[in-house]
Amino acid sequence: MHIAAVGRALPDNYYDQHTLLAAFKRQWGHRFHNLARLEQLHENVLVGGRHLALPIEDYPGLRSFTDANNAFIRVAVDLGERAIHDGLARAGLTARDIDHLFFVSVTGIATPSIDARLVNRMGLRTDIKRTPIFGLGCVAGAAGVSRAADYLRGHPEEVAVLLSVELCSLTLQKEDLSIPNIISSGLFGDGAAAAILRGGAPGARGPEVVATRSVFYPDTERVMGWDISSDGFRVVLSADVPEIVERHIRPDVDRFLADQGLTLGDIQSFVCHPGGPRVLQAFEHALELERRALQVTWDSLARLGNLSSASILMVLADTMSDHRPPAGSLGLMIAMGPGFCSELVLLRW
Repeated sequence: MHIAAVGRALPDNYYDQHTLLAAFKRQWGHRFHNLARLEQLHENVLVGGRHLALPIEDYPGLRSFTDANNAFIRVAVDLGERAIHDGLARAGLTARDIDHLFFVSVTGIATPSIDARLVNRMGLRTDIKRTPIFGLGCVAGAAGVSRAADYLRGHPEEVAVLLSVELCSLTLQKEDLSIPNIISSGLFGDGAAAAILRGGAPGARGPEVVATRSVFYPDTERVMGWDISSDGFRVVLSADVPEIVERHIRPDVDRFLADQGLTLGDIQSFVCHPGGPRVLQAFEHALELERRALQVTWDSLARLGNLSSASILMVLADTMSDHRPPAGSLGLMIAMGPGFCSELVLLRW
């Protein structure tokens, strides 16, 4: 199984962090009187700017969960189509070549799901298989690659597409002045990515998915996720995330690689989810990595923010296009998310 290409699509509405911070000051200034603290929290995430699903002046008009979710459906279909077309063009394929479409998101709800809405819009085959997945959050980009690879092991002649669309800005709780919500308001952005995976096609190019591993951590449901109410998605984000990463990720990686007859020293490249500065520092410390080993991830965080499940696919796309590791070398994709859990994907470039 090879990842033939990764397509990307970002909303046209881009704002630097200073512009976004000024908007939050206007929103919260009459209630959150420690504006220096607000600035500090936004500066600490090391994000330079983000793409938003809507023009910034349209957000005050979202007065209910219904308004926000309707916007999610409309924008998600547009971005999803663009991301898939971009990925297919890079892989030298067409929409009619897709046999199985996996869709992941955690920032909106739709039935029919977004993947179903794309069938008519893109002229996909009527015998296409669809697997919409909701709730995996930030881990879903890596987990989706794993599940698509699992499918292709049984159907090596087929083409699978993993589409991620995350519109985090549409989940913002305007009346929530909790620290997790304020941090999220400075960290998360919007975007879509589509990984194109092929089975055993002759001459298949792109990194090979050699092996995968899912790890669930019992009794960690309140580490990360949503509380869902009449107001929509209210973020759950524990301050313990970096400590949990540092405690678990090294033994998980060591066991996974040992089962493949490998050690961490055999891994020459890393594709990590940009969960935030403290999470990336925890990865570096636990895996004994120098800053340059995760530089592509750091750069993605600064340029786009955290796009939940789409982020690791953005990092993968950057790695494939501009920082491609040596042919035959081994790489590791790592993401963590609600559950709390981690997903590990061993790649051969």
